[in-house]
Amino acid sequence: MTVESINDWTPAAVVFDCDGTLMDTESHWHGARAEVLRDFGIAAGPDFTARAAGLHYSDCGRLMAETAGDPALAPEMTDRLLVSFRALVDADPIPMPGAAELVGRLSGFLPLAVASNCPRDVIEAGLDGAGLLRHFEHIVVPADGLAPKPEPDVYLTAARLCGAEPTDCLAVEDTYCGIRSAVRAGLRVVGVGPHPSAEAREAVDLWVATLDEPGLLDWARRRSALALTG
Repeated sequence: MTVESINDWTPAAVVFDCDGTLMDTESHWHGARAEVLRDFGIAAGPDFTARAAGLHYSDCGRLMAETAGDPALAPEMTDRLLVSFRALVDADPIPMPGAAELVGRLSGFLPLAVASNCPRDVIEAGLDGAGLLRHFEHIVVPADGLAPKPEPDVYLTAARLCGAEPTDCLAVEDTYCGIRSAVRAGLRVVGVGPHPSAEAREAVDLWVATLDEPGLLDWARRRSALALTG
């Protein structure tokens, strides 16, 4: 797929994932998971990082407890995971390459939302620290009956809050878990990341290595100019 797959389309709204898409927090999640596992004396296998990618933090806590061989540890490990992750994000809120320009371009003429499995306070603190929070009209997280990704709930809710049909919206995601959520909700999807799996690449409308991919930014500039000139 190339940028031409969305070249002549202006979505009614754009819904972004946060971790690893807007914010460089995947390293923070990795660090927080490693810290908790280390504190419990656990060495995770080579597939642990891949299995944990994109999971809701409670599911990640359960995965760590299963890795420890004691499912009863899930609540404690989840709590400690969040404490460690919040501290890392607060100390180092870093936007992903191209995120600021892409979001700035799109927010001038489209409603933007975030749909994430991450806690709301962490999302808002990280985006605020990076200067991006003001661009987003809605932050949607699993709560009040909404199921986490890969279920479609957060994307369906984000589209509704933006006043758009899901099929008229664009999702921007970096994990297969999140991509599945957006596809199930009916959104078109731009995937982002340097090393997509075959199944992730196959599921999206367009894959870019980073959000500062020239074709993607050119598309945003052209759509913005077209919208603002009528």
